[in-house]
Amino acid sequence: MNIDERIDRIVNELDEKKADEIEVFNLDNVDYIAKRVVLANALGGKHSSSLAQHLKDKLKPLGEEFLHIDESDDWVVIDMGDILIHIMSTTYREIYSLEEFLTELSQKQTQEL
Repeated sequence: MNIDERIDRIVNELDEKKADEIEVFNLDNVDYIAKRVVLANALGGKHSSSLAQHLKDKLKPLGEEFLHIDESDDWVVIDMGDILIHIMSTTYREIYSLEEFLTELSQKQTQEL
């Protein structure tokens, strides 16, 4: 299964469990720690944890590796090696505005091609 099919599966699982504002950033040609980054909003801290556990329960049996999961009340980061998943509260997403950073990286990639 290629990375885009894996991303589709992740996005579908997050959407099924009511994650909001799901975005995927393709960073294939950028010097970054992952090839893809998924951002998603959770309804709250327990929802973030629940989404992370759901992904682990659904995807691990299919061969996905979860290298590390870092959890706080407002933000969960899942490291799958070539994919990073950030599940956070709306407030944290606004404060840290990862979209801006990742969009700039993506645009840099496009300009260099």
